[in-house]
Amino acid sequence: MRDLNVGQRTGGAPITVGIIGVCVAIAIIELAQGVTIAGANAGIALDLGLFGPAVADGQWYRIITSAFVHAGLIHLLFNMIVLWWLGGALERYAGSLRFGSIYLASVVWGAAGALLFAPNALTVGASGGVYGLMAALLVLERQQGISLLGSSVGVFLLLNLAITFIIPGISIGGHLGGLLGGFLAAVVLSGLGRGHMAYGRLAPAIVAGVVAVVGGGFALAVLVA
Repeated sequence: MRDLNVGQRTGGAPITVGIIGVCVAIAIIELAQGVTIAGANAGIALDLGLFGPAVADGQWYRIITSAFVHAGLIHLLFNMIVLWWLGGALERYAGSLRFGSIYLASVVWGAAGALLFAPNALTVGASGGVYGLMAALLVLERQQGISLLGSSVGVFLLLNLAITFIIPGISIGGHLGGLLGGFLAAVVLSGLGRGHMAYGRLAPAIVAGVVAVVGGGFALAVLVA
């Protein structure tokens, strides 16, 4: 594999920074509301978190907004650090449009997975999006021989999957769904493996494919809620 020094690239990561900023702002609102319990079953989490009956009642926005709410400071810090590490690298390399498409697909498929596994649980966090970024980086490594992080993301992914299944209270469906969403979006952006995920031309067929991936995940989330 070719190791590319991310620090030597030009361009920033505005979407990554924006996502982190919104997550931190919502966490501050939670603190202002006095929400300190680990489950975040109060305050703004009740209004924005993923909850099957609410989604089934037409509150579809929760499929997206749940990714910006976190269950406590540790949950927030871990997700934001990993998002900055993975998302910043991928966005600077592939561009904001491709990165945003992958992250959105990961979030909606993560929501679909969470609802499929536990529709009556209140689920929050950016983990689905983060797992999707891991999948996209792995696709990039396998197809193009490029390691943006200096080493294979596969080991990091396996470690986090082990944590997903070992530690109770983690949304297994959310993580697996996000992983699938990021993988599907990355494969579509690479022209089903025939082109380069980051530099290939965004032909109408590829754009339509990404829209189908995002729309399919959203529809599944609504269906299983």
